[in-house]
Amino acid sequence: MCTKYNDYYSQCVPATSTRETSTGVTSQVSTTSIATSTSRVTTSTTSAAPQPSGAGPSRLVGKTPALGWNSWNAYQGNINEAKIRAAADALVSLGLKDAGYNYVNIDDCWSNITGRDVGTSRIKPDLNKFPNGIKSVADYIHSLGLLVGIYSDAGTLTCAGFPGSLGYENIDAQTFAEWGIDYLKYDNCNVPNNWTDTYGGPDFDWYNSNSGIRYRQMTSALASVASIRPIQYGICNWGNADVWTWGSRVGHSWRMSGDSSASWSYITSIIARNTNYLNYVDDMDMMEIGNGALTINSEQRTHFAMWVALKSPILLGTDLSKLNATQLAIIKNAELLAFSQDTTVGAPAKPYKSGTTTPPEYYTGKSAKGTHVFIMNVGSAPASKIVTFSEMRLLGNWAHLYELQST
Repeated sequence: MCTKYNDYYSQCVPATSTRETSTGVTSQVSTTSIATSTSRVTTSTTSAAPQPSGAGPSRLVGKTPALGWNSWNAYQGNINEAKIRAAADALVSLGLKDAGYNYVNIDDCWSNITGRDVGTSRIKPDLNKFPNGIKSVADYIHSLGLLVGIYSDAGTLTCAGFPGSLGYENIDAQTFAEWGIDYLKYDNCNVPNNWTDTYGGPDFDWYNSNSGIRYRQMTSALASVASIRPIQYGICNWGNADVWTWGSRVGHSWRMSGDSSASWSYITSIIARNTNYLNYVDDMDMMEIGNGALTINSEQRTHFAMWVALKSPILLGTDLSKLNATQLAIIKNAELLAFSQDTTVGAPAKPYKSGTTTPPEYYTGKSAKGTHVFIMNVGSAPASKIVTFSEMRLLGNWAHLYELQST
């Protein structure tokens, strides 16, 4: 059943006794359904957006940063049931499940690119990639004691051109819950012009903006199925719309930047950017350990430790079967993972010492165990770092230091 709110937006909810198709998000001159469209919708006319409910994200999940694996950095669109099941098996066999990693997340390109079911408007899996459907994969992952995530988009199409959820939030949330989905990554591609915003100055209300409302509509939809299945909600709007100021009211995590890359310049640039927003707990994007030419004992070690220190979700993004013993030891470091998953404090570490480097090199953060100190070397050559305990408020007389980068 679909309800038309205005000329540009209709909301579809799961049908009961009738079967009806949606007109979706359209331009003024088009009546083409999202269900059958494979082109970007771009209307230049701004329309008032319907107000979603004030429901927030489920408090039954997402209490600490997510730990798990995501398919995109490893396989991009070349995914299938066998690869997802293999990743789940690897989390168990490599000891990563025992270390706390529990999400197996399917990224873009899992659905049928030709569109939704004509009769029900439900999103459909690509049966060439997932011949037994998504629920079967979810059931298998759950049988291992793990959780499963899926991907959609707050636009008409996903970033790879598959059906998006704008206008279908309720029906997609219902479908995901019925499949047994535990986590939703919600991207930001192919947004119609009438759903974008014109910046209104430093006091602009992003929570009630079109950008905020697109994500809040999915929050409301997920809340409506929380009694069936609470779903952890990852906002992936690339750090747009000052998302860190409203993300916690809408989702469990929120991206603060564009997509990751396996380069040292990316690692340091994201750390530097995130130090501007440490009153919030931001998602620094998926891990690149095991990818590219990042050195293992320095760059990959620092990458992992600083994502932990700043309380980012830790979603591994590589072919897990190719990780060596050193890389596995890095991502299974029990003390760092305990800081990540601490429920007593939950705040990220923050720079405590001014300096001339970008990003800063000296950080402290608190957990139930006390005060933790993180020191990194942002230079391109080995260096010695001096830690002066008196500079660290509330540190006390003892510290255990984990080496982020070998010298």
